[in-house]
Amino acid sequence: MTPPRASRPTAVATTTRRKVPARRAVVIGGGISGLASAALLARDGFAVTVLEQRSQLGGRAGSWERDGFRFDTGPSWYLMPEVFDHFFQLLGTSADAELDLVKLDPGYRVYSEGNDEPIDLRADAEANIALFESVEPGAGKRIRKYLASAEDTYAMAIRRFLYTTFQDLTKLAAPDVLRRLPKLARLLLQPLSSRAASAVKDRRLWQILGYPAVFLGTSPYAAPSMYHLMSHLDLADGVLYPKGGITEVIAAVERVARAEGAKIIAGAKVERIVVEDGVATGVVHRDRDGVQHTAPADLVVSAADLQHTEMQLLDREHRTHGAEHWKTRDPGPSAVLVYLGIDGPTPGLLHHTLVFTEDWKANFGAIFGKDRHVPDPASIYVCAPSETDPSVAPRGSSNLFILVPLPADLSIGKGGIDGAGDYEVEQIADRAIDVVAERSGVPDLRDRIRVRRTIGPRDFADDLNAWNGSMLGPAHTLKQSAFFREKNASAKVEGLYYAGASTIPGIGLPMCLISAEVLLKRIHGDTSTEPLPTPLGTPRNQAGTV
Repeated sequence: MTPPRASRPTAVATTTRRKVPARRAVVIGGGISGLASAALLARDGFAVTVLEQRSQLGGRAGSWERDGFRFDTGPSWYLMPEVFDHFFQLLGTSADAELDLVKLDPGYRVYSEGNDEPIDLRADAEANIALFESVEPGAGKRIRKYLASAEDTYAMAIRRFLYTTFQDLTKLAAPDVLRRLPKLARLLLQPLSSRAASAVKDRRLWQILGYPAVFLGTSPYAAPSMYHLMSHLDLADGVLYPKGGITEVIAAVERVARAEGAKIIAGAKVERIVVEDGVATGVVHRDRDGVQHTAPADLVVSAADLQHTEMQLLDREHRTHGAEHWKTRDPGPSAVLVYLGIDGPTPGLLHHTLVFTEDWKANFGAIFGKDRHVPDPASIYVCAPSETDPSVAPRGSSNLFILVPLPADLSIGKGGIDGAGDYEVEQIADRAIDVVAERSGVPDLRDRIRVRRTIGPRDFADDLNAWNGSMLGPAHTLKQSAFFREKNASAKVEGLYYAGASTIPGIGLPMCLISAEVLLKRIHGDTSTEPLPTPLGTPRNQAGTV
């Protein structure tokens, strides 16, 4: 068993502090983007205070334990490992020093409606090329070309589009971008579903190439085919798992933030951002006892949901966008999440398993179309971390996390423990459990449940201030990607900045880590597009980048 992470000494390098009084920075939100922002700001010389409304850090990437079962309550995929490693290197350490990472092989399993046999995706590109060829003769050559394009597009995204503030768009006119302009135009205007269809004809393989759109909070029919780069991450790079779960990633980021001197206060519910003469000067919050405090600041960073920040924490005259703006934006999907502690094994499941419906037009149309409703049947995702990590469940038991994507609709309701959630949430959970029972080869799965908890759209809104109960953040449609996404600084208030899934570069744990670095660039007026040199503070001409 992996030793508790707290027992490991951190590898963070000692930071030299300024002799002059440090500028004060207050960070709203103790999710991964807030903690990462705090770590980088503290490293940069700020006196940082993080205010988190809940008793637990991590935001969407939380943790819940009961009867010997421990569940990651949100993100469960560890992709883009170089982004995590780069972040830790900025702070003088590394992902290897802070986390116990293992590669999953197979990386994940896919069941597709109408087919009894699953498809297991492997840990490297050549194995997956051979797999595609075995399923569809001739697909191997086409998927090799598809993955080469995905790798090239991903490398360009890292170099030009993910680590930039987009304050100086002329920086995007670099030779490598200009050479690719015709390709980029096609990638932006063509949907991911069409590009995937150009590579494979078999419905199962096409779904494998299209499903990453869900990680982007959108549909393969709406996501620009630029995002075919996602297939490089899972089909070529492979899928990693941090022993102990994603909660260990949060613990590591918290650890480096504290090592840099950041002060983290849990149970601090932020009520208002103080603005004086157009400048952010502090944050009003209440502690666990209901006592009101004002944290003075020279700089405020909200890593909370941006719609909540603007509409609830700022007076009307200080909002960059009003209510009408948010009516034109897409909050992305919500979900019902189900956490199950199961007696015995679930032999048909791997660490990651996807179960796809046959009619994707109907499935995604229900979630993202004009007439939005709960899809039935629904494609679902199942995580069984106990297949890899015995620390997350009692011996002989299975830990299951089920995710059912849904429209962002608060009327679907809240979840609960042991079936105590709202009726529709529990009905959705029951249907998903029955699907898992069939695919896992455990027909009596319901009878084996020892622990059950559900989460619904209303929980995302109530617990995380998520706009319309979004489970991830604003969708990565063309109008909400890259320089079209919400900016990371207020247009009305000096000294007010944003980080996290609502702003650039986007949703997901790696993007949230990058948002902290892009925040620091914004503060310093750095309009470069590449990742910063490591460790933080190293002159650009003395160190390389990822």
